[in-house]
Amino acid sequence: MFHPRKTTFPNRSNRFILLPLQLSQPSESTQAPLTIKRSSHHQAIRTPLSPSQDSLLHIANLILKSKPEALTQTLEKCDVQWSPDVVVQVLKRLWNDGPKALQFFESLDRLPNYKHSTSTFDHAIDIAGRLHDYRTLWTLLSRMRQRRLGPTPKTFAIITERYVSAGKADRAVKIFLSMHEHGCPQDLSSFNTFLDVLCKSKRVEMACSLFKVFKRRFRADTITYNIIADGWCLIKRTPKALEILKEMVESGLSPTLATYNILLHGFFRAGQIKESWEFFAQMKKRGCKPDVVTYTTVIHGFGVAGEIEKARKVFKQMVGEGCLPSVATYNALIQVLCKKDSVENAILIFEEMLRKGYVPNVTTYNVVIRGLCHASKIDRALDFMDRMKDDKCDPNVQTYNIVIRYLCDAGEIDEALDVFRKMDGGSCLPNLDTYNILIGGMFVRKKSEDLVVSGKLLIEMVDRGYVPRKFTFNRVVNGLLLTGNQGFAKEILRAQSMHGRLPCKFKL
Repeated sequence: MFHPRKTTFPNRSNRFILLPLQLSQPSESTQAPLTIKRSSHHQAIRTPLSPSQDSLLHIANLILKSKPEALTQTLEKCDVQWSPDVVVQVLKRLWNDGPKALQFFESLDRLPNYKHSTSTFDHAIDIAGRLHDYRTLWTLLSRMRQRRLGPTPKTFAIITERYVSAGKADRAVKIFLSMHEHGCPQDLSSFNTFLDVLCKSKRVEMACSLFKVFKRRFRADTITYNIIADGWCLIKRTPKALEILKEMVESGLSPTLATYNILLHGFFRAGQIKESWEFFAQMKKRGCKPDVVTYTTVIHGFGVAGEIEKARKVFKQMVGEGCLPSVATYNALIQVLCKKDSVENAILIFEEMLRKGYVPNVTTYNVVIRGLCHASKIDRALDFMDRMKDDKCDPNVQTYNIVIRYLCDAGEIDEALDVFRKMDGGSCLPNLDTYNILIGGMFVRKKSEDLVVSGKLLIEMVDRGYVPRKFTFNRVVNGLLLTGNQGFAKEILRAQSMHGRLPCKFKL
């Protein structure tokens, strides 16, 4: 139990303002600002016939290869008992092919023995939002309401996040304020979630304005203040974060450990290393016991600042004080060693982590693989990629993108294409970054056949719901025209003209 004390926060003038160190004992939900995680949908009850991962991969491949008009028949022939849980898993596998994912969702609706759930609708709405297909998004929401499956506060969190990420923050505010018109009243939780969406998108001033207007109506709590403070820290304006935390205390709310961790991270993010260390020391001196998040923040912060020995010292210190590191702590240390020290020392920590019984996650592997690629040890990076599969830790799209990028940079275009082809089996579909990296790589050798490949990649990415940048589109078309592939260039231009999605300028 923490007792009332005083702690100090450095302000703009490096003097200290006093805040009470009466840390409330928060529930798990108050340990950090809320974030929207698209993968955490409502969980349906698993059926005994839930397919294996191999079966899900097979289903995803069937869907990807099926023509839209034949998809319902394909699904009827699948030897699987469809349930919302299974459907969500398949939708996740199809995430980077939005149009095909929505075709799958629609085709399932025609099956007589299956009914969509709130979670499947939420996922489909999220995909439509990512595609900027707002007509489909609102149609899905209307159908959801007709079937009395929602919408829920989570549905609106997804919708507003998609509008904000598309640069339509004003529209997102109107949607939040109109939730009740769709049968979903606003409450403190939905208010906090929406503020977090704005802050994570660096629309902190807008979030702060809404906070000032509605904080009494929704009875702002510690989480609300933490979210706004975290937003200011995200854009490196720690004095504004301090003002919010001072206001929180004056309103009668007590800071939690998450509050202090937010500010500590903010100091490091803003490059205020001296203030970070003083604040960390004050936390311990005043009886605020750091947790694993605190130590991980300090280790990563010192490492990014190039203070590798200090980061190592804090790592040893946390263990000596009885605070066991987490996988995230090891990831932070491995990452900074890769960036600021050497990848070999990072791998030593990776092996130490394994010896102590920790199970590395995909982030751990990605950090090591990026470090090896950066050190021009691509063969070893590929070995680690194979090791991931052996350890049943499937590479994700970031893993593939790291390797493909470095292969392209090294001029190993054929090898990059080989890695890319391994993605197209349904287990990990390419995303916009993958296509942009590869299309750029096709111009390294300046071969006519490479530019044909770039055109095919361009068509494929558009088919999967991605809109190329004007620069990318123009570059591909110009490259085809200049290398004697006028027929293919005209085919792409005709497709663009029909769909009207890609305004462009090109040299004839």
